[in-house]
Parts: sequence; structure tokens; C-alpha cells
Amino acid sequence: MDKTLIMSDKKFYNLNNNGIILKIKVVPNSSKNEVCGLYEDMLKIKIKAPAIENQANVELIKFLSKLTSKPKSSLKILNGNTSKTKNLFIADMSIAELKIFCDKINLNQ
Repeated sequence: MDKTLIMSDKKFYNLNNNGIILKIKVVPNSSKNEVCGLYEDMLKIKIKAPAIENQANVELIKFLSKLTSKPKSSLKILNGNTSKTKNLFIADMSIAELKIFCDKINLNQ
């Protein structure tokens, strides 16, 4: 397992045979969509959309799809649909692609 993406004892991701699962803390109703960095063992992401009728989840998937260069159909919220904390699966994402994503969002490793 690659140690460069582990922040102290806490990881914001888990490797899966078919992709990567990100642990995310979402802040809806924000002024803009942005990745804020790490919050405990989660990736903190601000989303413009409100947490009403799944709007923030849809916006989150659209935003992460753009950042990861993966189609929206490759991203799926595994749990936390009605919570601010979520596990989001990205199909067919490698550890190398995760590193590129981390570089894009300026996540210091």
C-alpha cells in the first residue's frame, strides 16, 4: 500500500478491487464548490447546492466527476445520502489517479 497518501494515522480513502472509496464531509449551501482539505479522516468539500431533495449530492458527484476526470456514472454514494458524512465510490480509479486528484486539489502529502 502506498504510504504517501496517508495523513498520520488517518486515511480519507480506502482501496477497493474496482476503484477507490473516499470518505467525505460535505458542507452544503456554500458560496462555491471547493475542496477544503482534510477534516479528521475525511475530505472536506464545500458544495453550493442546498441539502434539499438530493441537490447537494447531485452537485457533489458533478463536481468530483470534473476533478477526477471520471464520468458521473462512475461515482456513487455508498452511504450517507441524507448525511453530511458520506462514503463515495469512484469506479476504475487507480492509486496513480488518486495522486493526480490530490495534486489537482493541492492536498499536501
